[in-house]
Amino acid sequence: MTNPSTSSGSAEVVIKATGLSKVFKDFWGRPKARAVDNVDFEVRRGEVFGLLGPNGSGKSTTIKMLLGLLYPTKGHLTVFGASPRDVKTKARIGYLPEESYLYRYLNPGETLDFFGNLFALDAGDRHKRTEQLIEMVGLNQARTRTVGEFSKGMQRRIGLAQALINDPDLVILDEPTAGLDPIGCREVKDLILALAKRGKTVILSSHLLSDVEDVCDRAVIYYGGKIQAQGTLQELLSERDQVRITTPALSRETMDKVLHILRAEAGDNVRVDHPTQNLEAYFLGVVERARAQAETSGATSGNLVAEFIRGGAEANTSQSDRVLERLTKAAPTAPPEVVAQAPAASVKTARLAALTKPEPTPETGPPPSVTAATPPADLSQANEKLSGLLGGKKP
Repeated sequence: MTNPSTSSGSAEVVIKATGLSKVFKDFWGRPKARAVDNVDFEVRRGEVFGLLGPNGSGKSTTIKMLLGLLYPTKGHLTVFGASPRDVKTKARIGYLPEESYLYRYLNPGETLDFFGNLFALDAGDRHKRTEQLIEMVGLNQARTRTVGEFSKGMQRRIGLAQALINDPDLVILDEPTAGLDPIGCREVKDLILALAKRGKTVILSSHLLSDVEDVCDRAVIYYGGKIQAQGTLQELLSERDQVRITTPALSRETMDKVLHILRAEAGDNVRVDHPTQNLEAYFLGVVERARAQAETSGATSGNLVAEFIRGGAEANTSQSDRVLERLTKAAPTAPPEVVAQAPAASVKTARLAALTKPEPTPETGPPPSVTAATPPADLSQANEKLSGLLGGKKP
């Protein structure tokens, strides 16, 4: 999974930790726990970097120092060449915590609009990115529901969307696939690879080692606050004392010949079996076949990565075709003449035309606002009645 952009030593260093330590103290200032102990590592641009280790090994403390939430007790830590506490540095970071802390009475659109406003995005960008992210995480059918009604997996989906609303250069994901179904897990891993392809840097902390193995270029393994092992996945997982040979299906005679040669060289430590696919690949194949015959009312899958996240990264042919199809279905922008104000001269011309409109002919009758003339009323009888009511004399 090594990213070509990170294979050379000339790649930009995004995170650099030297002698990094964090000691928590009690009320009296006495050392209580050494969470991180003299840690050294570097993370380069476009790299997917894994933080592994059991509970309490120092992963979360390292992440909090990367976010500027904790200050190191000793050592030096830089993010983009500056302090993690710098506001400009924070603006370039997207963070998905282990537990998504979201406002339960907001729907997905309102949630993303709120977080986009925190990054001072203008209304147009907020709306565009919100629509793309909601579709990307598969919550189109749940956009009118409040976040408090969501399952844990759906909350992780909207949490991932809020971590990407500012189009960050560094994405820190803490257990991103927790609570997600296998399809959602696969899509999150595809998204991570898409981010790395675009040149984003991803820090992934997960207890699901298969996820780390699928996407990470390099990883460190913590224990007791110290890094016990680090390197590329190929370096960490290769078993140098064994060799695997994979061939197409062979005839019985050819297999006997091969086994005879191998056993003559290696003894009885030769094992023959059929390769198997992992359960995730099998599950996704079954669901893909079922999707062609049925529909679901839950979170959907198979959605494109948001356009603003893809950026200038090259996509494969099938993905490009889907992008073109979506662009051709996009709502047209309003034409300029709709929002332009009419000049004063045209208004005066319209009023003049109304005033000079010819009167209707006698055959069509009078206009609605004109009533027929009536003879004048006899006022003498009215005066007599009024005088009688007032007790006066007749005139």
